[in-house]
Amino acid sequence: MHFQFHVAQTAAPEGALTESAPELANLLREILETQREQLQLMRAQMASHDAGGRWRAFLERWKDDFGTLPGACKQVLPDLERAYMNLIAELAAHLNEQGEDCTGNEFALGEFLDRYGMRLNQLGSILSLVGPLAEIAAADKK
Repeated sequence: MHFQFHVAQTAAPEGALTESAPELANLLREILETQREQLQLMRAQMASHDAGGRWRAFLERWKDDFGTLPGACKQVLPDLERAYMNLIAELAAHLNEQGEDCTGNEFALGEFLDRYGMRLNQLGSILSLVGPLAEIAAADKK
């Protein structure tokens, strides 16, 4: 089986092409300008989401008083991370040991949250503050 296809070329009349050329050029200029505006907006959006940039600006304002803070954060970060991971490991071991009895009723759940909830939350908050400062110190050394 053989099929044969004939494709005819469609050509625009020559006069129509030259008449629409200025309109086409204007349209392309508008598209280019819109893309430039979108690029500027995307760059501004990326800058607003750059947490490291905000921390750097914050530290720059207080450089005279707290110039050594990023280095100090870099030094203590491993200890904080180790404490956080130890607490999570303790929580997991406790849950494995107690099973559903640990969270099965209102009293047990309250006791569990009192024991682990506040400490985990506070250590997580501290890590989320110290971590970016430590990253700035590591980036500055590169």
